[in-house]
Amino acid sequence: MGEMKTIGVLTSGGDAPGMNAFVRAVVRTGINKGMRVIGIRRGYNGLIHGDMVEMDMRSVSDIIHRGGTILYTARCPEFKYQEGIEAAKKACQEAKIDGIIVGGGDGSFRGAGDLSAAGVPCIGIPCTIDNDIACSDYTIGYDTAMNTAMEMVDKIRDTSQSHYRCSVVEVMGRHAGYIALNCGLAVGATFIVVPEIAFKFEDIVAKMEQAQATGKHHFIILVAEGVGNVTELAQKIEESTGIESRATILGHVQRGGNPSVRDRVVASQMGHYAVTLLEKGIGNRVVALKDNHIVDYSIQEALKMKKPFNYNEYQVANDISF
Repeated sequence: MGEMKTIGVLTSGGDAPGMNAFVRAVVRTGINKGMRVIGIRRGYNGLIHGDMVEMDMRSVSDIIHRGGTILYTARCPEFKYQEGIEAAKKACQEAKIDGIIVGGGDGSFRGAGDLSAAGVPCIGIPCTIDNDIACSDYTIGYDTAMNTAMEMVDKIRDTSQSHYRCSVVEVMGRHAGYIALNCGLAVGATFIVVPEIAFKFEDIVAKMEQAQATGKHHFIILVAEGVGNVTELAQKIEESTGIESRATILGHVQRGGNPSVRDRVVASQMGHYAVTLLEKGIGNRVVALKDNHIVDYSIQEALKMKKPFNYNEYQVANDISF
């Protein structure tokens, strides 16, 4: 691979707090190393359609503390097909882009792997609030999302307490219960419903009745999205227990907001590391956090990995929530 004179940076998939911090790190590190850095807007979509702008040191001023992504993000269905990859490669040749750094999740990494195979070296950086990238212990946006969810549930708890109610709260994490588990532990939820652990409705009622017997009058049930319908669950709880129950879906509020210290720091470290890989002409890698060290894996190896669920933490939550 030739010398990296010009690199591109894009954000893809769902937005996550900390994406701006990673973009800033990539731009500043690249320019410091004498490279040109091109900001590609709206993910792979913008790459194919030439929506790009050259960045300078000031392009990324005052963004480290902002949620969302200044480069915007979009889904790109055509990137699933060879024609889309070819169009992206052609766009890189025209813009003289030698390599690209991509912030996103598994889908974004698949695209980065395909583009690397086509001759444009790409580095993936795990950005998703769900923390569901198997090769990395941590993904950018996760800490902020958990804290946002916790603050929201704390506010909901005030109402539950005032009315002797049960609040059934849905948090994000379609196929992963990490936000639900940690947030549930942090707010003292009576029961946590996650996709990784099978549950019976009777288990929830039994736990609530146990807690009631010790004098508890208000309850929080935390549910990961995709596991079940929280409105139906709340109705069912009210019918079974006689306790007034309300459902709340926290939704996209969890994806926004100013990133936490952890998200800003990890994003900055990963962005810097990604540029040093490209500088050496290395592509087709995913940057990851493993045992508090920044490491990298081949994209194909990273996509094959499975992330173990922390059953011990779930047990802790279960043992102390009454």
